[in-house]
Amino acid sequence: MIMTRIAEALERLAPAPMPAPDFDSAEAFVWHTNPDRLQPLPRVSRVDIGLLIGNDRSRDTLLENTRHFAAGLPANNALLWGARGMGKSSLVKAIHAQVRAEGYDLKIVELSREDLPTVQRLLAQLRATDRRFILFCDDLSFSHDDQHYKSLKAVLDGGIEGRPENVVLYATSNRRHLMPRDMIENERSSAINPSEAVEEKVSLSDRFGLWLGFHPCSQDDYLAMIRGYCAAYGVSVPEAQLYAEAIEWQATRGSRSGRVAWQFFCDLAARSGVRVAE
Repeated sequence: MIMTRIAEALERLAPAPMPAPDFDSAEAFVWHTNPDRLQPLPRVSRVDIGLLIGNDRSRDTLLENTRHFAAGLPANNALLWGARGMGKSSLVKAIHAQVRAEGYDLKIVELSREDLPTVQRLLAQLRATDRRFILFCDDLSFSHDDQHYKSLKAVLDGGIEGRPENVVLYATSNRRHLMPRDMIENERSSAINPSEAVEEKVSLSDRFGLWLGFHPCSQDDYLAMIRGYCAAYGVSVPEAQLYAEAIEWQATRGSRSGRVAWQFFCDLAARSGVRVAE
């Protein structure tokens, strides 16, 4: 009798099982916890792939990899790393849209870095269906004593079960090795076996089959981005004025990137009375 009451009490305390997601309801989902659920997104904020300028080689490589995956062929997990504001996350979302436009029913699921410890529960949900998913983790990095990277290994290596055949991971990061340099140097100076301690953390990025680097853009690319936005949204400005204002904008920001180009264009569009859907 006592054991029965204990079992009933534990059953009441246990979280309710997550209902099976309706993957027909949307093309994109966000993973939430407490309770676990895949929230469908009615609209994805993204830029057309034709407006992403300056990273043609990375674009073509990732697009081909995604097409292979969507077609049921072998594909690699991808790490998009490098300069901030150069369209890493925009490229992932744009490629997802492009592959869907080509007739593939490919879904995308966004997973935040903070929810990495729950990734096995998410993979169990995705493994149970025949749909194909890009698992997208944006702005991925790890700090000192951060153990979340061990959860990421479950996605990349899959443990004894292996990574689900219908899931591929695309992650973005400003860091090539996902760890800050001072953290790596600290491991070298303080660990009992420095080489093993460093290798455990640095080797995490080696588990990605594709490394796609994004570098600061040239002034020509910066201006080409702005011209592309103007053409796409019907903003007409004399070339000399556009050039002068765009250069002044980047000077005040102290940097030049795709994000700075978009921020300048939004200001320009507002002054021109043109509405822009982000």
